[in-house]
Amino acid sequence: MPGPLLHLGATVLCGHAGQATPAAPNPRVRLSGQPVVTALSPYLIAGCPLPPVAGGPCVSGLFTVAATRVFASGAPVLLLSGTGTCVPTGVPLVPVAAQPRVRGL
Repeated sequence: MPGPLLHLGATVLCGHAGQATPAAPNPRVRLSGQPVVTALSPYLIAGCPLPPVAGGPCVSGLFTVAATRVFASGAPVLLLSGTGTCVPTGVPLVPVAAQPRVRGL
């Protein structure tokens, strides 16, 4: 499914509204002046409100669905329509906002 590409400044949340940040964006390709994020980059999550007794908080996450036709340094780039999973809770990573100019499939 086509959609905007994710970059370092894109807003990605865990299913409990914790802020997710890519740990290793691709430094060679830039969108809106910021590095693009590929499927190889794990996300680190801060501010997840899920208490430890409920199996939380979310600590990290990884996207499992990425672009099929757009690559950066040999890895598929992430799209706003991509899906991912948080660890250890298993809730989805939710991309909320990205740069609007560059789209991929």
